[in-house]
Amino acid sequence: MAEVATSATSDQLLVVIDPVARHTDGESVRIAKDVLSAGAAMKVCLPEGPEEFARALARRGSRRPVVVGDDRALVRAVSVLHRRRELAGCALSVVPVGAATSLAGALGIPTGAVAAARAVLDGAERRLDLLVDDSDGVVLGALRIPPVPPTGSTESVDGRPWLRTYQSLVRTLVPARPAPAPSGPYPARLRVEVDGVTLVDLDQPVEGISVTPHGSGTASVEIRPSSVGAEAAPLLARGRRVTVSGADFRYRADAMEAGPVRRRTWTVWEGGLGLTLPTRR
Repeated sequence: MAEVATSATSDQLLVVIDPVARHTDGESVRIAKDVLSAGAAMKVCLPEGPEEFARALARRGSRRPVVVGDDRALVRAVSVLHRRRELAGCALSVVPVGAATSLAGALGIPTGAVAAARAVLDGAERRLDLLVDDSDGVVLGALRIPPVPPTGSTESVDGRPWLRTYQSLVRTLVPARPAPAPSGPYPARLRVEVDGVTLVDLDQPVEGISVTPHGSGTASVEIRPSSVGAEAAPLLARGRRVTVSGADFRYRADAMEAGPVRRRTWTVWEGGLGLTLPTRR
């Protein structure tokens, strides 16, 4: 990991530049460094991988951390600081650089290199709610459980295990054909609980679930039930603790996929994330 020291004012920054940002948009990285170096004393770290990235943040001392990178770098930095239980006393600054910066924009971070770097220097800390799951993973923005794709499994269809034997026999007698592509969402059977109250159980298939930090220590939950004919109205709720359980499911959190799991609980940490954002006018 390369380190380069520069000096300006008394404000001390640790600027960690993600390797993906350096390789995909070196010009934006250079612009961000120029703006930051003109307004603050800074130490630049150039980690080559996730371990060096985490080590740089862990050794920042009293310097204010600034991450230059895309949404994945942002989530990685928050995850590192969360695992070290340092988010409460730390305001993270971010200069979004890369192809995926929609999460940063949704959180209020300017997506242009110049505007974002100026916000690092002139902005103010704002505390945002954070979702933390029971495996100590963090979610900054939207969490979505997409429809479960068909697996081709023929086990115990409609509770009739004999049907699997029959289908196996048919497959040996009939030439195989390419499986048709699914024409639409494939519903999942999941139990969703909000603050201990069951909103939907395993007997009600669902087409999708979304959980988003809402503010004031709660999350907004939207469940889209599966329907035949007329579209069913979504179920809406708000709470601090959300548990999803049932058959193996995957979920997308901050544009990254996780799972499969059979049970996961997310809890809102009110004001758990401090970000340096432009001052409101």
